[in-house]
Amino acid sequence: MYEITIDNQNLTVDDNLTILQAAHLAGITIPTLCFLECHEGIGACRVCVVEVEGAPHLMASCTTPVRDGMNILTHSKRVRDARKTVVSLLLSEHQGDCQTCERNDDCELKNLAKKLGIDSQEFTQDARSAELDTSTVALIRDPGKCIKCRRCVTVCNDVQGVHALFPQYRGYASTIGPAFSLPLDSVACVQCGQCAAVCPVGAIVEKSQIQQVWEVLEDPELHVVVQTAPAIRAALGELFDLPPGTLVTGAMVTALRRLGFDKVFDTNFTADLTIMEEGTELLMRLKKRYELHEKTSLPQLSSCSPGWVKFAEYYYPQFIPNLSTAKSPQQMFGAIAKTYYATKAEIDPSKIRVVSVMPCTAKKFEASRKEMNDSGFQDVDFVLTTRELGRMIKMAGLDLKELPDSDMDAPLGISTGAADIFANTGGVMEAALRTVYAVVTGRILPMEDLHIHAIGGLEGIKKTSVHIEGTVKEWDFLEGVDVHVAVAHGLSNAAKILDSIEEGTEELHFVELMACPGGCIGGGGQPRFTTNAIREARMKAIFKEDEGKTMRQSHENPEVEQLYKEFLKQPLGKISHHLLHTTYVDRNPF
Repeated sequence: MYEITIDNQNLTVDDNLTILQAAHLAGITIPTLCFLECHEGIGACRVCVVEVEGAPHLMASCTTPVRDGMNILTHSKRVRDARKTVVSLLLSEHQGDCQTCERNDDCELKNLAKKLGIDSQEFTQDARSAELDTSTVALIRDPGKCIKCRRCVTVCNDVQGVHALFPQYRGYASTIGPAFSLPLDSVACVQCGQCAAVCPVGAIVEKSQIQQVWEVLEDPELHVVVQTAPAIRAALGELFDLPPGTLVTGAMVTALRRLGFDKVFDTNFTADLTIMEEGTELLMRLKKRYELHEKTSLPQLSSCSPGWVKFAEYYYPQFIPNLSTAKSPQQMFGAIAKTYYATKAEIDPSKIRVVSVMPCTAKKFEASRKEMNDSGFQDVDFVLTTRELGRMIKMAGLDLKELPDSDMDAPLGISTGAADIFANTGGVMEAALRTVYAVVTGRILPMEDLHIHAIGGLEGIKKTSVHIEGTVKEWDFLEGVDVHVAVAHGLSNAAKILDSIEEGTEELHFVELMACPGGCIGGGGQPRFTTNAIREARMKAIFKEDEGKTMRQSHENPEVEQLYKEFLKQPLGKISHHLLHTTYVDRNPF
């Protein structure tokens, strides 16, 4: 432990902290534009400089370790003047009109300039040529707005292991982007949007579909339905100044109706459906292994996260046979809406438009995949992020905090608690095991309150085993088997799991892999800025939603049972296989 002084406060701190970390623990705010929680500081923005007694120069607090006896000033005149100069220089290179920028209300650069008292432009330079990169379905890059903080580089390389973005060139000519200044769609970008989630300005944003959605809502010839992912209800309120983790399910439904949607449905319905299909697929693979003693692709890998799926297609195509063929809940919903629902509602499917509200920018790419048209049409027409829905609600003059609660529409709005927890890392695994265990044994999973705590939380890789005992006759070949499962979130963690499987050091049966840290609650389309504390608050809210429901296992959903009875007939059946399952593409160029 070291004795230090920060702004005349005497503190005792661990000797392994940086000045920035020590100040944070003491409740002292030091501004920064490049620092990311849980990652080593890089000192790129120089906004976090502080004055250390005896040091000849100002020190970057994110990279400077504390030393015993340090006397630190975080807002002396020398520090304030330096920060103003740094931010003024950043503003001189930052192109764009704040009045029309979509980051106007949450731009970290703008807010910092205001806090520092910058009320005029001190420096002017020639504008750099900056061409918009609109090459991908999900993201837009605007290099002219980039302040070269390198947050996107950190998250793309260290957190995701995708390596699509790099710093290039030197000095004033330096830029951040794909190698050789290529467009984003020409490199192995999975469009997860984590870069857009951490960008402090508007240099990387989601490609908005708000205008297209307004147009279909205003077309009297169309029947427009909306589905909302489980993670939305625990995060949307943040855009209306509610605390992270505030559940706004009922108010969200009311807002969507007032926007003009003809039906407000729930992606949770098809999350329950996904468990029926993906769980049955797992059981069939286990049957091949343990009863028929045939070779089969185990472990089965989850397929709900489109960013993860595209990552596998690029970097681990050898694992494509292991990927569950089950579509994600979003895509299952689109296929069901334009077939089963269209028939029940007696609506021409060509007149139905399906809009998704998702926490994930990669869902925009997923909806555009050529494989996703098994209904005879593009299954999902438009995808809005949580942030886009927030903007639409505000455009309509609505305040989420003032709206009454209302319920989802039937039949595609009925769901169980198991569907809710799809939002959290480990949730898909827990939901699947709840149903698979019940099918095999005829009993409820013997875990406290149905939660498998070993696979919860924010640890990057989690593993556990479920012992099968007391099976029903059909599944007696699984008697005494320990089903080994693993969960990973963040694509660099997914890579670690796959590497260990390939090396033969892991014996696993089922693996849940999610592209975004924390799972969908930390998705690239969620309200900014997402810290671990915010992830935990959202996760807690999702578990509360699950625990508040009377039905908490996917196979208990009566509307899903009715869907099979009237239309699909059985999981993995002919109709299910056509509408609810898909194939994948080897995108590896080597």
